[in-house]
Amino acid sequence: MQPFDAVLYIAFGGPEGPGDVRPFLANVLRGRRVSPERVEAVAHHYELFGGVSPITELTRRQASGLEAALEERGLRLPVYVGMRNWHPYLADTLRQMSADGITRAVGVIAAAHRSYSSCTQYRENVADARRSLRDAGVADVEITYVRDWHLADGFIGANASNIRAAIETLPPDVRAQAEVVFTAHSIPLSMAHRYPYERQILESAEAVMDRIGGRAWRLVFQSRSGRPEDPWLEPDVCDYLREAARRGTRAVVVSPIGFISDHIEVLYDLGVEAAAVARDVALPLARASAVNDHPQFIAAVADSVTDTVARYAAGRPLQIGVSA
Repeated sequence: MQPFDAVLYIAFGGPEGPGDVRPFLANVLRGRRVSPERVEAVAHHYELFGGVSPITELTRRQASGLEAALEERGLRLPVYVGMRNWHPYLADTLRQMSADGITRAVGVIAAAHRSYSSCTQYRENVADARRSLRDAGVADVEITYVRDWHLADGFIGANASNIRAAIETLPPDVRAQAEVVFTAHSIPLSMAHRYPYERQILESAEAVMDRIGGRAWRLVFQSRSGRPEDPWLEPDVCDYLREAARRGTRAVVVSPIGFISDHIEVLYDLGVEAAAVARDVALPLARASAVNDHPQFIAAVADSVTDTVARYAAGRPLQIGVSA
């Protein structure tokens, strides 16, 4: 008998129309002191794209692809999507899973690199949602998480494939000299010191470059928020592009390796802001896609789920709270 009867795919969520933008941002920023002016500035980023973040649709496609990939491997596990900041919310998804008779699920958080905000916070959200089920007298759904997958063959391969495709969009005379600039969401140094986030991103980038070979590369950061006086991971991508142009770099390919979906922080921060800086300093820039629903990425997530099922084939996993 299988130790699990479903998969819970856990993601950030995003607005699906103009009317969703401010309610969505209220969810994201709940409990944080953010000025109304800053909220409106971020809302404008979404409005530039019609108030729609592609992350929600991409998450659905990732989950659908994962379910199909698992079935091809002989694992008939329905994949449920639960979002932290938008519909379907985690609490609603877990309630539906319980109603469907699901008792034990494999948890996959849609982030490849571990920090508090990218992984631990989601586990806390799941624990809170499970607690709400129990408080309401509803049957609990046990969640066991996959192991780290930032070096999974398919994740590395999908990023390498997308970088190669981006290189081909550059002018032919600069393609061979193009530098690969990997980006990830900046986090406070106080958080970075407690989690393997930066190390794991560097390991992913090194593995990708082993596939591509023969190019200069650099890891930079984007999408910083918080108080200006607090130290965060640097350098910022826009600052780095200016520096690269001063050094005489011929061209760059920007790869958002720290993100698995082309959501607004990728589309705006790289496709608008960073692209504008590159134009200002006459630096040819191509943006590689995030892994999105690339077949190699879907296979990597399926590998992680399959590994988890195999690990517990002989018995039920021990539940030990948020870190289970």
